[in-house]
Amino acid sequence: MVIPNPKTAGNGRYTYLAAWGSVVKNGGSEAQARDLVGRIFKNVPILDAGGRAATTTFTQRQIGDALVTFENEVQMVRAEFGDNFEVVYPSQSILAESPVAVVDKVVDKRGNRKQATAYLNFLYSEAGQEIGAKHYLRVRSPAVSKKYAANYKPIKLFTVDEVFGGWRAAQKRHFDDGGEFDKIYSSK
Repeated sequence: MVIPNPKTAGNGRYTYLAAWGSVVKNGGSEAQARDLVGRIFKNVPILDAGGRAATTTFTQRQIGDALVTFENEVQMVRAEFGDNFEVVYPSQSILAESPVAVVDKVVDKRGNRKQATAYLNFLYSEAGQEIGAKHYLRVRSPAVSKKYAANYKPIKLFTVDEVFGGWRAAQKRHFDDGGEFDKIYSSK
């Protein structure tokens, strides 16, 4: 199995949290969640630094028997390598959200607050959501989601906030040095 390193890659963090959260959401214990994540990562031969590197390891270097990645990455793989891979979707997973923000200190220093704010607002406009959906990203707009429904498999999704108390709490408990991931992976 090929998964990017959860300590360095958002894709890896989401994969880890999706596995852990799926156990908890189905009524399992923290010990059962830790066990599942441990069994998964025991089968990861290489922890690439990022999602694209993991895709390259799997598709081009042909290492691993499965690649765990974002669903929109599947379309990139198909475009580049054809339909040579079986795609399996879980019935339940974590909602992967692309973070975006206007950082006051940066936009004020550069004098581009107006442009940054306009870009941020565009992302959530119907036109921006349409672009996202064309690239197989799950979007927030109900109308655009409905229009592109064929692009998405029905998956019950949970959030980082819902299961882990937010990113700050998840980072501290699972991915900071000495956290759950380090304990699990060091016993590999």
